[in-house]
Amino acid sequence: MRAAQFPDTALFVLTLRHIEIFHAVYQTGSLSGAARVLGVSQPSVSKVLRHAESQLGLALFRVVKGRLIATDEAHRLFEEAAAVQDRVATLFEAARNLRLADQGRLRIATIHSLGLRVLPQAIARFAVRHPQVSFEIRTFHTEELADALHSRSSDLTIGYDVARHPRLGNVTLGSGELVVLFRRQDIPRPPPRIAIETLRSFRIIQLINDGTIGGLLARRTADQQSDAATIAVKSYFVAAALVEQGMGVAVIDEFTARGCMTPELDMRPLEEGMRFNVVAAHLEDVPLSTIARQFLDSVRKAIGPAKT
Repeated sequence: MRAAQFPDTALFVLTLRHIEIFHAVYQTGSLSGAARVLGVSQPSVSKVLRHAESQLGLALFRVVKGRLIATDEAHRLFEEAAAVQDRVATLFEAARNLRLADQGRLRIATIHSLGLRVLPQAIARFAVRHPQVSFEIRTFHTEELADALHSRSSDLTIGYDVARHPRLGNVTLGSGELVVLFRRQDIPRPPPRIAIETLRSFRIIQLINDGTIGGLLARRTADQQSDAATIAVKSYFVAAALVEQGMGVAVIDEFTARGCMTPELDMRPLEEGMRFNVVAAHLEDVPLSTIARQFLDSVRKAIGPAKT
């Protein structure tokens, strides 16, 4: 059977109300169900649906044995209608966030080390002035952050030296540095800074595929070999737990180290002064909202000034 063709003017005669009603009837399978979802009367749903069919010159639903059945044309139209509904919902949410800086929502994807202390401190600071803003925080490994933006499950990401991408806009928030995390009993009188070569006698707990921090460390330690066996882990927090159990020392970011401090543990920056940036990223075609920009100011304060 030859597929029916939509009139050339179809895209121009359907209003958002037509699309909303059609979308609700298609999803619920009945006029009464659509009316309940939309909070309107069943006669008004029926009237708008009949008008949409009249404008299109097509039947979208047929009554078969007392049930409302979508036509082939309705099945073809639904995918486009659903896309329109999603875009309208996104538009309304973006407009609401821009207009009501104190009554929006922020969806943030961040790395685990920043999610332990920096983000909670920033949220607490921000909430004092913006108590109505809702947050959705998700933690990922560095290589997963960009996917959170591209899938639009997050409004912005915060990590270390986010990879440059033509579709991403980046904002540098501050910086941190690598530190040595160790047990106080293992290095009882630590100097203000610890040189990498002095770690040769310790088991080094390394981070697997860590990106920024792993790359910094690898470049500086290419010719340094520990005399003890190494342990490789994926999580900063597992590294800190192993240090606490006396399994060695770990070279990690200062934010993780601060969050994992106990009376038994201590930390010192590396003598070599290895620094990295903390960067926020967002899709370039989705500019940062007012609340997002204000929140990033709180993150900057939580990170603190760069140390020399």
